[in-house]
Amino acid sequence: MKLATVAFYGFALALLAAGLRELLTGFEENRCSMTYMFEYPEYRRVALPRRVARLYPAYGLYLYGEGVYAQETRALKLTGAPVLFLPGNAGSYKQARSLGSVALRKAENMEGGLHFNVFTVDFNEELVALYGGSLLRQTHFLHESIKAILRLYKHLKTPPQSVVLVGHSMGGVVARALFTLPRFNSNLVSLIITQASPHLAPVLALDPYLLDFYSTVRHKWVTQAKKLRNVTVLSVGGGYRDYQVRSGLISLPCPQGDPNKFSLVATAVPRTWVSTDHLSIVWCKELVLATVRAFFDLIDPETRQFTHNPEKKMAVLNHHFIRHPVRLVGETQDNAISILDFPEAWSEVNTLRLAYSTPKEGQVKYFLFALSSRRKAYSHFYCRSSNLEMTSWVYGCANKNGSSCVRAVDLSMATELLPPYKVLILSLSDLSSVTHLVVSASNLNGRQYTVECEWQREESQTLSVTVPHVLSFGLTASDVTVNSSGLLHAIKLHHFHQAYQAFRINVASQCKVQKERLPNVYRIHVPWFREDSLTTASVPSVTEISGMLHTSRPDNTSGVLLQLHTAPNCQYKVSVRTSLPRVLGQILRFCGPMVPVYTAVTLLLACGGQLTSILKSGRATEMSKVVGNGLQPHKVNLPVYILHALLSCSCFQESWAMLFLPLMDSLPPTTPDVTFQEGVIPVDEWPHLLSPLLYIFGAAVAYWGSTLLRLIMRLVSLVLAPLHRPSVSRDCGTLQWRTQLFITLCLAILSWMSCGALSICFAFLFHLYRVLRLQMTERSLSHMLNLAPQKHKDAENGTVHAESSSKPKECNGAPLLSESALQEVRDDLQLHLCLSALCTLPVMLIAPSLIHWIRNLRYSHQLDPDPCWPHLVPLILVYMLLINCNTLKLSKSKFLPLTSCLPLPLAIAMVTFSPLHLYRVTYFLLAALVPLALCSLL
Repeated sequence: MKLATVAFYGFALALLAAGLRELLTGFEENRCSMTYMFEYPEYRRVALPRRVARLYPAYGLYLYGEGVYAQETRALKLTGAPVLFLPGNAGSYKQARSLGSVALRKAENMEGGLHFNVFTVDFNEELVALYGGSLLRQTHFLHESIKAILRLYKHLKTPPQSVVLVGHSMGGVVARALFTLPRFNSNLVSLIITQASPHLAPVLALDPYLLDFYSTVRHKWVTQAKKLRNVTVLSVGGGYRDYQVRSGLISLPCPQGDPNKFSLVATAVPRTWVSTDHLSIVWCKELVLATVRAFFDLIDPETRQFTHNPEKKMAVLNHHFIRHPVRLVGETQDNAISILDFPEAWSEVNTLRLAYSTPKEGQVKYFLFALSSRRKAYSHFYCRSSNLEMTSWVYGCANKNGSSCVRAVDLSMATELLPPYKVLILSLSDLSSVTHLVVSASNLNGRQYTVECEWQREESQTLSVTVPHVLSFGLTASDVTVNSSGLLHAIKLHHFHQAYQAFRINVASQCKVQKERLPNVYRIHVPWFREDSLTTASVPSVTEISGMLHTSRPDNTSGVLLQLHTAPNCQYKVSVRTSLPRVLGQILRFCGPMVPVYTAVTLLLACGGQLTSILKSGRATEMSKVVGNGLQPHKVNLPVYILHALLSCSCFQESWAMLFLPLMDSLPPTTPDVTFQEGVIPVDEWPHLLSPLLYIFGAAVAYWGSTLLRLIMRLVSLVLAPLHRPSVSRDCGTLQWRTQLFITLCLAILSWMSCGALSICFAFLFHLYRVLRLQMTERSLSHMLNLAPQKHKDAENGTVHAESSSKPKECNGAPLLSESALQEVRDDLQLHLCLSALCTLPVMLIAPSLIHWIRNLRYSHQLDPDPCWPHLVPLILVYMLLINCNTLKLSKSKFLPLTSCLPLPLAIAMVTFSPLHLYRVTYFLLAALVPLALCSLL
């Protein structure tokens, strides 16, 4: 039975390890280019008012500079446009150097002296993603910093009226929190760009302050959306390389239809097309260049400051982050196309496809396509060019006169930039006023490139394939073959719309004739969220694409589309197969916060099993056995399913509200946030369906974690054994009640003066010392009994000589040096090992607040606010009282029957109310440990 348990949990741990490996390493290599500083970076501190410096001694405001620019701005006489960078969780203010250096280098090439002043805030590298007590303080300091920045420009005739904010990680959340301050003027910030910021929900809710902060920010931006329409917010996610903040969380909670708020993933940004990890999104050159280019286009030439025109801001951001057409909306360009002087430059194309390569020498060349004969047979016109200069290149002739277009319509604005070429797809139904299409293939500068165009029939170039079921485990595949007679094909992937799905998509291309062709581009297009990913492949080749989603489909929108920009006259075989490791990685990416909850549930049920064993037999069961039996999904998940089903009924919801019970927790939504209801966060059904698997993962962590704890206790006891006198009593390591009271008072005072987590850790160490002493006693007794087995056997049988037993050592009337004494110590050791594993969880959950307090000791000796204060004294008391607990006391307690029944309902409540509120785990554990501590007294 034990071997089967070890094998089962070994297999569960292997699955968990496979999922973690896929989550942490199963993505493309880092294709970001590094940004470099060409001169030594300098950070000049900006003096703040004394009141601000006194209130926020740990924070600071700096101006970034390099070389000559740093010397010119030494006196802080600034003339540029202000940009303020906000670091995130444990982030350094020096991360602004990539943005500042690229902006400085680009400004050197700009006419008119346009440039930016890049500021950065030092938040003391606080762990605000895990400890939310500092978020409001950071928000207030940010407000003061913005006012201080704008005061530096008072000497200008037209000083800036606002500051552009660039926030990384939690810095982006703090930027949006500015608007929740009662005295904040919303005109001070008109543009916010956030990088890998979890706007939708916190990654881990380890304290209530973090959730309260998010709730306040969400309430402000949802209920007062109309007042904040002048504020433009762009949220950029890193993609699958960012395993710290999944890109689904970067979705902005805002009403549908707000054009000034949009979210996207870096893989979909034109001229970027790469996935970034959580830190490289700050210095990724491709993304930094897109940001800086947008900043320069946002400058008003008259005021030399950032524009306040919402339409202009959205046009610029759309150009650099979404579509990147040939020019910005609103820019005019000469549409006159007339070659009366060069009639030989015109060539009319009568074939269905054009493939043309420009010569080495420069020339003027135009290709003319007549629409009249193609409208009925074809639906689209497709054209691509390897000339990546974003200039007008496709026109519509509204009136053709001989060899020239009398009136031309520029159709190039629909051009889309792909990595190897630019593409234009025109719908013929939208060209009713156009008689001919003109494609420019001129290369006046002598640069060679290729132009390919064709007429397309959409229905004949669109195929469908049903993806395999997630439970196929990769054993079956869905195949489709594309005999490419065209340049573009689309494959609809039916039933691919959930975030937990993951596929290996293989595209094999082969051509009959070997010749040089433009590369293929395979694009996974997700209609409901800007998370497209592009893969470039040569011809012929075999390419594997990761088919995964950052968000689930929110409604009945069209499904995922695989677009193939192909080479003509080639064959493509597309194979879709479920990838089990990637499915596990997706489950952990989205449902990871539930694993610690199920670990706590397993340990809590193990403690309940230990109490039941003591109640029935007076003996404690081996720790590995009770922890192995803690996996009881039929007892825990089934009631949760029933509650979830009942809460779908309105009458039960009313009864639930009358009991003043909180809402059931689910995981953060996997769909983009499209709701406009105050305080409502959409939830998904599929995490509930996966809860048995998550329970297995949590139980595996509990099983092997408790095994590791037992091993550590043995090793540490070996090290400490020479420092202690050998003991054979089960009461070793216990404390007198006066000593317990004194230590408890000292720890309570310590927590009031410093940090509650510190006192809880000390109390936990006292209990851990009790476990170590029991481990040493168990080893001592085992060694003694092994040295004299026959003597102790005779002593138990009553045949020992009188002189050797005239003065026996006794404990409760029984000899200490006996098999029964050893068994008692072993029982107590198994009990306390189980309790110490359970008591480790609250310590781990409060660790971020302790780390925050330690890192801020030089500024303040007291943690304010302290997330531990509601359960501080009860938890310390429980830890101290459990030190003297043993199986004999518990077996005689009248409260043990009731106490042994509590773990199961508490485990159900934990699964019901804790996935989004991890800090509640401590309260549920405390509710089980308090009666247990009372059992050791009564």
